[in-house]
Amino acid sequence: MFSINPLNSVTLRRSPPISYGTHRRIHLSSVSRWRSVQTKAVVSGGDKGGQIQTTTTTIPLDNNDDSNGIEVKAMITIRKKMKEKIIDKIEDQWEYFINGVGQGIQIQLISHQTDPVTNSGKSVQSNVRGWLPKPSSVPYIVDYVANFTVPTDFGSPGAILITNLHAKEFYLLEIVIHGFNDGPIFFPANTWIHSYSHNHESRIIFSNQAYLPSQTPAGIKDLRREDLLSIRGSGKGERQHHDRIYDYAPYNDLGNPDKDKDLVRPILEGADIPYPRRCRTGRPPTLSDPFSESRIEKPDPVYVPRDETFEEIKQNTFSSGRLKALFHNLIPSIAATLSSSDISFKCFSDIDKLYIDGVLLNVEENKGGINNLLLGKLINQVLSVGGRLLKYEIPEIIKRDRFSWLRDNEFARQALAGVNPVNIELLKEFPIHSKLDPAVYGPPESAITKELLEQELDGMSLEKAIEEKRLFIIDYHDILLPFIKKMNSIPGRKAYASRTILFNSKSGILRPIAIELSLHQTSSSRRVYTHGHDATTHWIWKLAKAHVCSNDAGIHQLVNHWLRTHACMEPYIIATHRQLSSMHPIYKLLHPHMRYTLEINAIARQNLINGGGVIEASFSPGKYAMELSSAAYKNMWRFDLESLPADLIRRGMAVEDSSMPCGVKLVIEDYPYAADGLLIWSAIKEWVESYVKHFYADPNSVTTDVELQAWWTEIKTKGHHDKKNEPWWPKLNTKEDLSGILTTMIWVASGQHAAINFGQYPFGGYVPNRPTLMRKLIPQENEPDYENFIQNPQLFFLSSLPTQLQATKVMAVQDTLSTHSADEEYLGQVNLQHNHWINNHKIMKLLNKFSSRLEEIEEIINARNKDTSLKNRKGAGVPPYELLLPTSEPGVTGRGIPNSISI
Repeated sequence: MFSINPLNSVTLRRSPPISYGTHRRIHLSSVSRWRSVQTKAVVSGGDKGGQIQTTTTTIPLDNNDDSNGIEVKAMITIRKKMKEKIIDKIEDQWEYFINGVGQGIQIQLISHQTDPVTNSGKSVQSNVRGWLPKPSSVPYIVDYVANFTVPTDFGSPGAILITNLHAKEFYLLEIVIHGFNDGPIFFPANTWIHSYSHNHESRIIFSNQAYLPSQTPAGIKDLRREDLLSIRGSGKGERQHHDRIYDYAPYNDLGNPDKDKDLVRPILEGADIPYPRRCRTGRPPTLSDPFSESRIEKPDPVYVPRDETFEEIKQNTFSSGRLKALFHNLIPSIAATLSSSDISFKCFSDIDKLYIDGVLLNVEENKGGINNLLLGKLINQVLSVGGRLLKYEIPEIIKRDRFSWLRDNEFARQALAGVNPVNIELLKEFPIHSKLDPAVYGPPESAITKELLEQELDGMSLEKAIEEKRLFIIDYHDILLPFIKKMNSIPGRKAYASRTILFNSKSGILRPIAIELSLHQTSSSRRVYTHGHDATTHWIWKLAKAHVCSNDAGIHQLVNHWLRTHACMEPYIIATHRQLSSMHPIYKLLHPHMRYTLEINAIARQNLINGGGVIEASFSPGKYAMELSSAAYKNMWRFDLESLPADLIRRGMAVEDSSMPCGVKLVIEDYPYAADGLLIWSAIKEWVESYVKHFYADPNSVTTDVELQAWWTEIKTKGHHDKKNEPWWPKLNTKEDLSGILTTMIWVASGQHAAINFGQYPFGGYVPNRPTLMRKLIPQENEPDYENFIQNPQLFFLSSLPTQLQATKVMAVQDTLSTHSADEEYLGQVNLQHNHWINNHKIMKLLNKFSSRLEEIEEIINARNKDTSLKNRKGAGVPPYELLLPTSEPGVTGRGIPNSISI
C-alpha cells in the first residue's frame, strides 16, 4: 500500500501486489522542485533470499518554473459529531491548531497520466493549512483547504492519497478539486480516515468517474489494484476497530461453550449443516472448542469493517431503541421474575392492557429485589414521570377490528398480504406426499383425504378444484418434522409439523379448509382438523390455526427473513468490496444497497440468533433455531429462484405469460404482496438493465471484466461455499446475465426485505394473531387436559400462547425491527451527501427516471388500496397493504422500502 511519512517531506511506498522483485521508492520534498528517485532491486539469491541493490537519481519535478504551474485548490469536507461533548470541542480546537500549522492532514493528487521516470501516476503533495475550517451551512460539517501548484502537463487527477496525522480518525465526506480546466473534480469518500498512529498506510480516494478495469487510466491502475488488496487483508489476525478489511468466516460464533455447556451450538458449515458465510472478525477460538470463535458480549461491539458501522443518526435511533428494549424487556423481566416467569395471560383484557394501561411495576412492594439489581433509581424516575411501563402502540391488525384475527378469511388473507406472504403455494397434485426419507420418518402419504376436502369445496370435486387452481397449501411438514421431537423436549414448547389447505372460492375469498398436524409420520400421531360448527370443534380449530401461525412465525423469522435476506446478502456485500473497485460501475450501482447490513447482522449474531438469545427464547425451535435455518438453506435455497417472478412460478402462484409486464400472470389476482412486488421488481429491472447496457456496450465486455468475473466466482465459491458446486448458479457471460443477477440482489435487499420485515409489529404485536411459540398440544379426549379445555376453552387457549414475559420480550424486538431510522435511504433516492456518486449525466437521467417510476408506483398502490373489488386490501376493518409503498416517515409505519437491509 501507500504510506506518507508525517514530516515536511513525503515518502511514497508502493508494495507490488504479487511479486516483490522490485521496490521503487519516490521521495518528494515539500520545498524543492526536484525529485529523488530511489530504485531498490532485489537480486534473487535462491531459497536464502537475495541482496538489495539501491540506485538514486535526482531529476527536476517539471521543466517549467513555478510561474507556469497551475494553482489548484482542494476543498476537504469533514463531518464532525452532531452532538459534541465538551471534550470533543476541546479536541476540535487542538485539531484546528494542528491543521493550521500544516501537520494534520496531508493529501497527494495522483494524475491519470504516468510519469515516464517512475511509470506511475504523476503526483503532487500538499498539506491542509488554515487556523480555522471554512464555515458551513451545516454546523457539524466543516471544510478545509489545501493549495497546490501543479505542472501544466500534470493532466487530470484521478485519485487522492490522504493521510490523517491526528491522533484519532475523522469522517471524510468528499474532496473537491478546483482549478483544472474541466471544472471541479469530485472525489466522493463517505469514509472514516484512520489515524496514522493506527495504520501507516494512506487512504486512496478515487474520483467519481466510473471505469471498467480495462478502461482504467494508466496513472491510477496500480492504485486500483492496491486499494483492493488492502481491503481483502491477509486473512490472519484479529480485526481492529479502525480496520476496513472484508473477509469470510463460517457461523462459528453463535454458541458460548466456555460459559455453559447448554450454550454449545454447532458450527454452520459443510455438507450436513451448510450456511452462507459471514464477515470474519479473527477473534481467538474458545477454550472449550478450537473451532468455535470466542464471543464478544454486549455492550462491546462485534467487528465490522469501519465504514459499515452505523452513522450517528442511526446510532441514536438504535440507542433509543435499546432504551425502549430496557423498559420493554428488562423491567418486565424483573416484574415477571419477581413472581413467576411462567405467568400466562388469564384473559384477553390482559393483552389489551399492554396497549391501554400499560403494566405497572409495584416499586414499594418489590423495592428490595429491584435495589439488588441496581435499577431502583431508574425505575423510580420512570414512574415519577409517567407512572406506566410497557405501554405499546396498538398494532395495525387490531386497530380497526380487534376481532379480525379470529376469522378464517383473515387467517388466509395474511398468507397473501401479511408479514409472511411467501410460503403459500398452489396445490398441484393429490394425494400429498412427503419428500422425507420413509425409512426414517415413515409412510410419506398425508392424512388429508379427498373425502374430507370435498366436504369443504362447495360442491366442487377435488379434481375440478385442482384443475381450476383453487386449492393452495402452506406446507411446513417436511422442514419441521425432523426437529419436532427435539423442539418438544424443550420445557414449555409444544409444536407440530403442519400442512394447511386453503380454498379460493368463486367469489374470490380464500379460506383455510383443513389443517394437518403431525408429531411423527405414523398415522396415530397425525390429525386433520376442520373448522367445524359446534363449540368444541370451533375452539379446537382455533388452537390448530394458532399452531400453524406459530410455525409460520418461526419459518418467517429464521428462513424468509434472516436466511433469505440478511444472511444471504452478506456474502454479496463482502465480495463486492473485495473484488470490485470503488470506481467500478457495478460497485457504484450496488453501494446504496449494502448500507448497514453487516452491522445489523453482527448485532443479530450477538443478541438475537445467538445461543440463549431472543430468537431462541421467543420462538418455537428454541436452541435448534439456526439448525432449522441451515436445513432450509440446504434443501430449499437457490439463487436462481430468489427473483420474484421465479419464486412465484416455483410456488405455482403465477404462470409464465409473455404479454404481462414481468412475463408472469398471477393465479390469484388479489395477491397484494405479489401484485405490488412485481411493480417494484419491474422498476428495478428496467433501471438495472439500462445501467448495465450503458457500461457494457461491447458483446465481450462482461466476460473480459476481470473484477466482475472474480466477484461472481467469489460469491459462489467463498460466500456460498457450501453450495459452490450446485448446477443452478446463473452463468455470467452476457449483460443479460449480469442484469438478472443484479436485479435479484437489489430486490432481495430492498423490496423483499421490506415486505417481510416492516410488518413484524403491525401483525405480530398482537400475540393471539401471531404467537411465536405454543406451550401446549391440542388435548385429546382421553387426556387429562381435555376436561380443563372443555371447562374453560378461552383460558386453555391463552395458556397455550407465550407467557407474558415471552410475549413482551418478542413484542419489543418486533417493535424495534419494524422501525425506520430518521436517516433511512429509500429506493430510488440518493443521500444528499452522495450527490456526486458518479460523473455521468446519462446515468443520472436514468436514475431520475427510476425515481419517477417509483413515484408512479406509489400512486398505483394507493389506488389499489382504495379499490373495493380487492378484498384483501380494502374492506370493513381491513388494513391497506402498504408494505411495498416506496417511501415512509421515521418510526413504525408498516410501509417504505429502504435501499438496503438496514434493520
